[in-house]
Amino acid sequence: MTTAVASPPHAGGGEGAAPGPPTVVSAPAPPSTRFSWIHNPALDIALALAWIPFALAAWALLDNRVALNALLAGVFLLSFSHQPLTLAFVYGDPAQFRLKRAIFTWAPFCFIVAALIGRNISLALVAVVAGLWNAEHTLMQRYGVTRIYGRKAGDTHGMLEKLMLISWLVLALVWVAADSRTGGFLQRLDLGATNADGVEILRTLRPWAQWLLVPTIATVLALTVAWLRVEWQRRETANRAKYVYVGSTAALFVVMLINPILGIMGYVAAHAIEYFAIVNQTLGKRYMAQPGGGALGRAVRLPLGRPLFYITYIGIIAAIVFSLKWHGDPTMYAVVYLTLGGMHVFYDGFIWKLRRPEVAGSVGATA
Repeated sequence: MTTAVASPPHAGGGEGAAPGPPTVVSAPAPPSTRFSWIHNPALDIALALAWIPFALAAWALLDNRVALNALLAGVFLLSFSHQPLTLAFVYGDPAQFRLKRAIFTWAPFCFIVAALIGRNISLALVAVVAGLWNAEHTLMQRYGVTRIYGRKAGDTHGMLEKLMLISWLVLALVWVAADSRTGGFLQRLDLGATNADGVEILRTLRPWAQWLLVPTIATVLALTVAWLRVEWQRRETANRAKYVYVGSTAALFVVMLINPILGIMGYVAAHAIEYFAIVNQTLGKRYMAQPGGGALGRAVRLPLGRPLFYITYIGIIAAIVFSLKWHGDPTMYAVVYLTLGGMHVFYDGFIWKLRRPEVAGSVGATA
């Protein structure tokens, strides 16, 4: 803290009156480093670490094939259950639908046709593309949460953070493809014929992945060091809550390099849990606290509206899952899964833009 010496006004106000003793005026201190949470410390830390219980559970069950695959099925069910939430926002709120009216009108039909074509050409290739798209989508959600923390502190190096996080994901993919242990890890899982074919495609890429490994590691190190340098330069005003989240994300990717089963379990499950938390906060801040929002807004503003919304939603998901289990065939399963998953990933890119004030306000992305 800097100080300055100043003389007070002359005593008595008369010309030539004796000056009083000098007073010390303190210059404003720079803003101190602080924690600025999205929800509250306990919930934010729990969400940042949400991947750990799933990774630990998978680690504990590695030698129990039946239990490990039951856990995998549960993680996939959790992942599937969060996807249609996006459709509630798009088709339940006219303001959201108007953002991309033509796209939101025709996209469901396009995804159904694409799923049917992919089913007849190469469902394994479609599974690989869908898996990579979901991996990128999951990373972009982590980037979005990172930016919420950053915006609270007024930092503006979002592009550097995006490139750094993308490099971490690319390293994980290249590492898993290059690692000779990957086949042994995945043999513990009952992936089904389609996913098994996708794994075989991954194995054919191993020579290329080995060539890419060193430059990918170099890129990760360069971007991570650049990010650390920027954060150090603005350490006086940085939001330390962001470091909790980014640090947890880094640890997740390290686990993925050590054992992809553990990392993927945590990566997929934490994404769904985090999405439910974001949706819950948005329902409260955007729809319950203010008018509008179409049918979705009216529903959640009813007495016990938000709990009833979730009960209804869970009922719909259960109906879809059990209908597919009892009456579905592989084609129907592929079409439903790929269509709902594709619309979720595609639509989220439009409705969760932080530059929109209503989105930023609903997720706490303000200083």
